[in-house]
Amino acid sequence: MAEDKKEPWLNYLALTTVLFAVCATLSTFKGGGYSTRSVMSQSQASDQWAYFQAKGIKSYMYQMQLEKLELESRGLGKGAASPATDAYQAKIAEYRKKVEKYEKEKTEIQQEAKRLEAARDEAQLHSKTFGIAVIYLQIAILLSSIAGLLKKKPVWYTGVAAGVMGIVYFADGFFMFL
Repeated sequence: MAEDKKEPWLNYLALTTVLFAVCATLSTFKGGGYSTRSVMSQSQASDQWAYFQAKGIKSYMYQMQLEKLELESRGLGKGAASPATDAYQAKIAEYRKKVEKYEKEKTEIQQEAKRLEAARDEAQLHSKTFGIAVIYLQIAILLSSIAGLLKKKPVWYTGVAAGVMGIVYFADGFFMFL
């Protein structure tokens, strides 16, 4: 049984295949992390929007009561101040403050929800880019394996080209330059 002479380019094939496999593993890991971050940010944004709606309902209820009290106080007449008109005015002032408070809180909640949505969108971009990198890197690994089995350099070169694209997308997953 004669031993086949190992061609030197097969060493480079093995090295590039390992490099592509490491990058594919890291891309999968980072893509999964960004995907999780995207889901968590979406969940938190949804919670903020629900909180925003709750504050809106409370504000609306106080606004309705405020309008009712203002109408009732007009019905009391514009005569001299009485304990009833003073009570109405105090309650009107209290409800006006609550409406203002809820509107201010709604603005803060809305800003936080939009911040979380922006974080979700950014995480989705990173996750998508790492996903594309994994696809190219898996193709490169597959072609490199076939090239090693068949001992065909052109197949390996095609795999290297796919691997280079995968590495570019892998780097883009971190830096978002494409």
